[in-house]
Amino acid sequence: DYFEVIHAQDMQLFDKVFHKDCVLYSAQGGELVVRPFALYRDQVANRQSPKELGNARRDKVLLVDQISDTAAVVKCQLEMFGGVMQDYLSLIFINGKWQIISKIWERVGDVA
Repeated sequence: DYFEVIHAQDMQLFDKVFHKDCVLYSAQGGELVVRPFALYRDQVANRQSPKELGNARRDKVLLVDQISDTAAVVKCQLEMFGGVMQDYLSLIFINGKWQIISKIWERVGDVA
């Protein structure tokens, strides 16, 4: 569902995929950028989606490391807004479902 959330920006699905206490991290211009759930959700809800822009979906899961029955890390790659992005997603299994509790992302290239 994560890839669908990022591509189509389905906000109902967003609320299922991301835990309400999730935080996103990146380094931009040499500075740490921290986006709590509410800020990230607002940014996603108010931008034009990659789907609307006609961006192709080329999603890849590069690594899954299930640490325990309740914790996992996923490394994935996707394309959006002209860039190739890699994300590290920390997931927790709580209330009968897996949810993202943190995300570190980086643009690693340009779409060919």
